[in-house]
Amino acid sequence: MVLAKTKLFDSDLQNASMLYKAMGHPARLQILRYLAEIKVCITGDISEELPLSRTTVNQHLTELKKAGLIQGHVDGKRTNYCLNPEKVKELKKISEAFLHELVVDNFQCG
Repeated sequence: MVLAKTKLFDSDLQNASMLYKAMGHPARLQILRYLAEIKVCITGDISEELPLSRTTVNQHLTELKKAGLIQGHVDGKRTNYCLNPEKVKELKKISEAFLHELVVDNFQCG
């Protein structure tokens, strides 16, 4: 049995990595920003807000949904998308804790 190399790291780092990977494209960051700005679920075509094709936007939405950062609820032929507040709060907490560990005061290199 081959152990995935990510399994060699603690669960906090694995979780943070998964969330950061989901945000690893400017389109996904723009989707998150847009959903945060409108503060409601959007029914319809988010691709109207991005300079990308509908298919490409749907692929980015899928990645954000897999990470749990957004929620999508089917309503007939349309999907309502909104932020997942609990997962966004978790992301903020993880990010703050991780960045707090990266102490660079009085850091000297070479």
